[in-house]
Amino acid sequence: SFSSNVTFFVGENGTGKSTLLEAIAVAYGFNAEGGSKNFNFSTNATHSELYEHISIAKRGYARDGFFLRAESLYNVATNIDDMDKEFSFDPPVIESYGGVSLHNQSHGESFLSIVQNRFFGNGLYLFDEPEAALSPMKLLTLMVEINELEKKNSQFIIATHSPILMAFPNAEILEFSKNGISRVDYRSTEHFKTTKMFLDNPEKMLHYLLDNDDT
Repeated sequence: SFSSNVTFFVGENGTGKSTLLEAIAVAYGFNAEGGSKNFNFSTNATHSELYEHISIAKRGYARDGFFLRAESLYNVATNIDDMDKEFSFDPPVIESYGGVSLHNQSHGESFLSIVQNRFFGNGLYLFDEPEAALSPMKLLTLMVEINELEKKNSQFIIATHSPILMAFPNAEILEFSKNGISRVDYRSTEHFKTTKMFLDNPEKMLHYLLDNDDT
């Protein structure tokens, strides 16, 4: 049960964040590699069977939705171009994504283009590690977009390692570890503590990590 319109899955690599997010997406009806419910392409069926063992309970009907994965954004962009070539939609599918092929933009630009042009609110939006595509400045831009869409009755579930993104006001943070899943405060996350420790004194931490001279 999620207590906020914006929920973050955080934790170390391999703790199951993306696996659970993917299972929620597939159980809800999204394509495992990303996209809306209208996307049905598959380049490599590697998603787990976890989705078969969960059920989705919704407070209301979402008119919009999208599963956005930084790692498979290339495949989504290709599928959009392929649909326009094969079916000659009027208007073309790409018009809903800003009118410019996502392949003609950088990874980060195409990620934001989808959010800024395709998302219209009253939706469920799932992001898997958006920081893999976005610079720190663009992560701040994404937070502005999330804020505007939340005002339009939208819900976000986001798997992330970014201490910038997880600072979003009033967000729920679920931390994954070998002990399970627990709700945590922003400043209690390992991501925040490690990043702060490094930024407060990078020289000291790097000396500790990299200096093998005991003299």
